[in-house]
Amino acid sequence: MMTYRPYIVAGLLSASLGITACSQLAPSNEAQNQAISFDEQRFRQDIKTLASDEFEGRAPTTRGEKLTLEYLTQAFDKMGLKGANNGSYLQAVPMVSYTASDEQNVVLGGINMLHKKEVVLGSRNDISQVDIHNAPLVYVGYGINAPEYQWNDYQGVDMRGKIAIILVNDPGFARPDLAHFNQKAMTYYGRWDYKFKEAAKQGALGAIIIHETEPASYPWSVVENSWTGPQQDLASQPSQEKENKLLVEGWISFDAANKLFDKAKLNLAQLNQAAAIKPVVQSAENALNLAANIQFDVTADYANSYNVVATLRGTSQKDEHILFTAHWDHIGKDPKKKGDQIYNGALDNASGTAGIMEIARQFAEQAKQGNKLKRSLTFIATTGEEQGLLGSRYYAKHPLYPLSQSVAVLNLDSTNVYGKTLDYTIVGKGKSELENYLIQAAKTQGRVAKSEKYPEAGGFFRSDHFSFAQYGVPAVFAGGGNIPRDEATAEYKAKMKQEMRGCYHNTCDHYRPHWDLSGAIEDLKVFYQVARELGDNQDWPGYYKGTEFYHLRQASSEPAQSDLTQGAAK
Repeated sequence: MMTYRPYIVAGLLSASLGITACSQLAPSNEAQNQAISFDEQRFRQDIKTLASDEFEGRAPTTRGEKLTLEYLTQAFDKMGLKGANNGSYLQAVPMVSYTASDEQNVVLGGINMLHKKEVVLGSRNDISQVDIHNAPLVYVGYGINAPEYQWNDYQGVDMRGKIAIILVNDPGFARPDLAHFNQKAMTYYGRWDYKFKEAAKQGALGAIIIHETEPASYPWSVVENSWTGPQQDLASQPSQEKENKLLVEGWISFDAANKLFDKAKLNLAQLNQAAAIKPVVQSAENALNLAANIQFDVTADYANSYNVVATLRGTSQKDEHILFTAHWDHIGKDPKKKGDQIYNGALDNASGTAGIMEIARQFAEQAKQGNKLKRSLTFIATTGEEQGLLGSRYYAKHPLYPLSQSVAVLNLDSTNVYGKTLDYTIVGKGKSELENYLIQAAKTQGRVAKSEKYPEAGGFFRSDHFSFAQYGVPAVFAGGGNIPRDEATAEYKAKMKQEMRGCYHNTCDHYRPHWDLSGAIEDLKVFYQVARELGDNQDWPGYYKGTEFYHLRQASSEPAQSDLTQGAAK
């Protein structure tokens, strides 16, 4: 669903960690890189197959998953990679699918809300029915409790038995001029999963986020398509402590929210403006004094889904692993939908899965010729990313190789189908030393690494690499760019952008034989080059001081000043 990053400035990293500069590739690596020839037709065929109607949108625990697992395991086995789970390529991920009925009675403040069109609600609880009567609605602004930012929207409010009404994103998006949080760039506090977890932690009965397209970075149709039907979650293990859970969670459209606040004789726009300046303090001026009545049926079905994990063993440092990740799953099919019912997920993320397969083939072929890396390479095709990074979260908590021995994570999510670019996008650029490798590799292609164009979308928190970053493993999400290589590519990109408009998490995200994959191939070569360089040295990149993950694995350097000035591509 997104992009990547790295490279090393000469003398940047500390010798005390054995870190070497890579402003120049070692001659042997350079020769091997020149000899590498990525097979675009093979890459294209993998995308086409995984995104075919036969695979039914690759939803976890479905026939589509079975076909996907067979395809991936057979491919990795043919390459000569070994199954990482005691010889098996599969790592079971215990899941539960919660399905809220389409027949819902949702009355907020005395207003009947239309399911899908105005509200989308669900419950991640093994119960037969949600039955809420007269639960007070409480506006909590952005619903954030962040001591490091001196911010608490829940100060002095008892949320027990109440439903939180929450704004999307974080205050920095609305008021970047006040230097709140990370200004326009979204922090984790702006993500929906944080907001639901925090509301549950505060003891709330439920939480409903007000959707707005710009701060959410996607239209209401994505909510309607992605948040209805079966919703997967990790199944709790018997030994785990019971976590606080919301009885009901979901979204309300901005227009419907306006109707609700009008009913309370409150101005939503004014409240939102105030919420971006300072934390919400409950008072008569912002009290909704309205209640919710919500009834719908819920079913819970338990089944294992699977990560596919394949390893190419290294030589002298074989216990140290460089990880490649890409999620194989998408959102399946909707039998109730008129017309095309299959969410093929070609770009998101058959393309990324095909990408790690092609990179694996290159390294496997090199290994057969005697060019093995010192470190091991492990390729993880994850499940359940679309439902909240479930497969990567599970692997990070139950790693097949210790995370302390995991050097780096290179994540592919929605590769570039818009042709070659002069720049290279690193999502959340400026977090770790690992990025230096990406920057240098892109430079060898004549490309300049930059941050993403819309950091307010919170891309760093929206794909599988984030699950590893939370444990301190340097992880990057990078690729593509915004500046076409030439005029012909610019014309093609404009047409393809128009053709792909509205296809994110929609049925029109299907394979297109006229996709220009030359830019994607360049991005695969960047990741290949990074892994080859890092795989033959003793570097242990860390996170920069001031980032969320510095305390988990510390960098020994500061980012080069020239890198800090490379802002988002225009």
